[in-house]
Amino acid sequence: MALSVEIGESVRGEDVYIIQSGCGEINDNLMELLIMINACKIASSSRVTAVIPCFPYARQDKKDKSRAPISAKLVANMLSVSGADHIITMDLHASQIQGFFDIPVDNLYAEPAVLQWIKENIVDWRNCVIVSPDAGGAKRVTSIADRLNVEFALIHKERKKANEVDRMVLVGDVTGRVAILVDDMADTCGTVCYAADKLVSAGATKVYAILTHGIFSGPAISRINNAAFEAVVVTNTIPQEEKMKHCPKIQVIDISMILAEAIRRTHNGESVSYLFSHVPL
Repeated sequence: MALSVEIGESVRGEDVYIIQSGCGEINDNLMELLIMINACKIASSSRVTAVIPCFPYARQDKKDKSRAPISAKLVANMLSVSGADHIITMDLHASQIQGFFDIPVDNLYAEPAVLQWIKENIVDWRNCVIVSPDAGGAKRVTSIADRLNVEFALIHKERKKANEVDRMVLVGDVTGRVAILVDDMADTCGTVCYAADKLVSAGATKVYAILTHGIFSGPAISRINNAAFEAVVVTNTIPQEEKMKHCPKIQVIDISMILAEAIRRTHNGESVSYLFSHVPL
């Protein structure tokens, strides 16, 4: 289906922000975003900023096998060519993706909101362990553990092929403690659910999962319902209303204020780095 876009009022000389997340019908939404950017650009807007809470194709950021595409770079090129002057996104799967662009990219972090959620919703958070379900998330986990002044652990996994985990080894001690799994996205949820079982068998009293982008494709919802989680917490970079109806364990952190403040600061030419460590009031 071809998309037709018409901007309903004058944007001449204006600072335009277009908000579109990479979810649902990803390709349709991406195409719509590109066409809207271009429509604003050729209607003489002074600056067009694409606000993309969940960056599409972010996981295809390198050639992990021969003849594989680097789709994240392609999306970056498409955004630039369509006329975007600035990108605001959140928790990129790999922060190097910022280097795929020749235009400024603000990669916001859900971490301040995650810390706030942990302190407000987990009673004995001072006796918790922050756990990364894979070695790649070690940096994210150590950062959160440092700021909460608690310990961290990680799960080393060996994959036979993509999306299939072979075996897992827990590095760290979770005996008698609350374990909080932290990752940047949950797709089919095989890894986090497997990790939750591993943590329970290793002696964790409760297991929570906090994941920035809740994609929840395929068997994800039934896996979460059957897994040992107290709660699976995601942000609303991707709308979760439908998923929450089918899975009572899913809880949502609202990050709209972080994006709103980033837009306000960008428009006024203020520093955005405050948002890397604080939740806007």
